[in-house]
Amino acid sequence: MQAWGHDIGCVRLVESDGEGYRIVRVLSSEDARSAITQMQSIISGGLVDQIKSLDAQGQRLMDPNVWDGKLATDFRSTWPATNQTLDTMVLQLEELRTKIQAINADIMTAGGNA
Repeated sequence: MQAWGHDIGCVRLVESDGEGYRIVRVLSSEDARSAITQMQSIISGGLVDQIKSLDAQGQRLMDPNVWDGKLATDFRSTWPATNQTLDTMVLQLEELRTKIQAINADIMTAGGNA
């Protein structure tokens, strides 16, 4: 392991397609760890909840007994696709949060900081 300022990194040998080894540097700087923590906090601490809340309000507006008229009808015709996009976004954000946490943990382990 080598340390450069506040960066934690290491160099390791990785097999490359059966043609020998190549050197790969892995690094998790303080800035990276801070950004990862902030991303996880945003995803876990409100963004997903806000998207779910938006979804719930959209579902309420789908009811013509709640909201009706030409523009409400236009909304109802486009909401299902928007709703699906929001559902997909929530899943992708949760996957992203999990992946960045795992990647950072792997880098820290490789650097001897786990």
